[in-house]
Amino acid sequence: MAQTVKSTWVLSGWRVILLEKPQVLRRIFFDIRVLADPTVDSKSYISFDDPSFLSYYTLDGSVRRLKAKGDEIFQGAIWVSNVSTTDLLFVMTEILI
Repeated sequence: MAQTVKSTWVLSGWRVILLEKPQVLRRIFFDIRVLADPTVDSKSYISFDDPSFLSYYTLDGSVRRLKAKGDEIFQGAIWVSNVSTTDLLFVMTEILI
């Protein structure tokens, strides 16, 4: 079992990989949070193995967290696109077995 906890700044307009695809172990939990002032525009998109963001989840305003757990959760790379006008801090946790 392994646990990854990390944080990363994503600049306005940038796209980055938040969590890499597990190579040996299997992901059973992940949690992604946006830490930002509630009065600041903090819109971002979360995509699963899709750097072109044709399909995505939106994190903004009242929704600043995406969490999943279980044996059948996504195993690929998790991308973020910061579409807000400010830099955002993302905090991620994942558990692999």
